Amino acid sequence: MTNDSLLRFALKLDGVASGGLGLLALAGAGALDGPLGIRSAALAALGAFLLVYGLGVYLIGTRRRISPALVWTVIAGNLVWTVLSLAAATADPLTGLGAAIVVAQAVAVVGFAGLQVAGVRRA
Repeated sequence: MTNDSLLRFALKLDGVASGGLGLLALAGAGALDGPLGIRSAALAALGAFLLVYGLGVYLIGTRRRISPALVWTVIAGNLVWTVLSLAAATADPLTGLGAAIVVAQAVAVVGFAGLQVAGVRRA
């Protein structure tokens, strides 16, 4: 795929944000479980996943040639993540704060997907 600065930016931003949220969830799992209503084990597992995912997406954005298949996989993953996050936001035992954070990150993730689609179209 032709290298496109918007696509690279969108992938790197997604990677940094995902990794950052993962680090926060992993490091703060014990302290955040009560305020968010998410068990610390689940937060730690999500954090670990997001760290690995974020690193992978960031690395895709740094490749000399970006594989369209990888980009579409990231976009599809972001859309699935958004749907699952919105479904999870209505689940018990999330607190109001927990639901708000889940919805906010879902909005950010669908924004990353939108930027990535725009980058693919420009490329």
